[in-house]
Amino acid sequence: MLIFRQLFDQQSSTYTYLLADGGTREAVLVDPVFEQARRDAALLDELGLHLLYTIDTHVHADHVTGAWMLKQRTGSQIAISAASDAQGADRYLKHGDTIAFGARHLEVRATPGHTSGCISLVLDDQSMAFTGDCLLIRGTGRTDFQQGNPHALFRAVHEQIFSLPETCLLYPAHDYRGLTVTSVAEERRFNPRLGGELCEDDFAGYMTNLGLAHPRQIDVAVPANMKCGVAPGDPSKKPEPDWAPLTYTFAGIWEIHPQWLEEHLQSVQIIDVRERDEYDGPLGRIPEAKLISLGELAVRAKEIGNERPIVTVCRAGGRSAQATVILRQAGFEDVANLAGGMLRWRAEGRVVENGGV
Repeated sequence: MLIFRQLFDQQSSTYTYLLADGGTREAVLVDPVFEQARRDAALLDELGLHLLYTIDTHVHADHVTGAWMLKQRTGSQIAISAASDAQGADRYLKHGDTIAFGARHLEVRATPGHTSGCISLVLDDQSMAFTGDCLLIRGTGRTDFQQGNPHALFRAVHEQIFSLPETCLLYPAHDYRGLTVTSVAEERRFNPRLGGELCEDDFAGYMTNLGLAHPRQIDVAVPANMKCGVAPGDPSKKPEPDWAPLTYTFAGIWEIHPQWLEEHLQSVQIIDVRERDEYDGPLGRIPEAKLISLGELAVRAKEIGNERPIVTVCRAGGRSAQATVILRQAGFEDVANLAGGMLRWRAEGRVVENGGV
């Protein structure tokens, strides 16, 4: 069984693709984004996958790759085209290479034109392909910087992508309209830049006259990506919280485990977001937990101090997860959800006040 996920970074409109072999749990990530490395690592952990490779389809100009960061987190190897001239990769890919994960593999096809080092990746059964910025949904990557060449791009698309089966699904590295997937048959017929009866000269003329502004992040992204994402130096990147051993979930929530919390009750503030009858009910409550129901939390957040980190708790962990979002919006940074809530707390025999037997 193939495990497949299409992930999205809203700021750069970048798609990241996770593929894994369901038997061996070996995985690859295509075009990861630096700011989403924490999210991607959480998904890998939740699905029980072992990341073998991150693969960049080219040196991106609009975001910094997450390849280096994920290597630090997971031990994965970095793969990129040998023609990219990027430094620091573990594997440099050439046309015809294969990247194996379990019993599955991706075939590397050189598709230059957007940049000189662009590649596309074709799944072993040719049911899907990942085209980077070479071919987009009803569009193509631009050809006016990073050794771009419209003639090379036209030929690459026709020879390496349009030669795939018509039913092959095509997944681009970007889409700015919310579109997620296309097919070889669709793009052959409907792509307004190089589909239908359009010839190479038509395409070159079209691309030469686009008149697009340079990507806003190009001065940061390209130098960082030439080093596979090493040390982008962006001061906006927040460090990992270090006040407790927290777990980051794919849903975007920091969670804390009951054992650590029980051992450090005096070093945190516990906010119980259940209703009063639950707080006083048979599940009991954690000692010194302050009751502020979820519906009142946004208004009463000013009652909570900043001197200690905050742990939110509810019956099963759902409402308290939302409480962490509310508290962060209110300006609190050191906030975590009690994983499993009071149900897990009681099941593990943790200390309670006012609880029934």
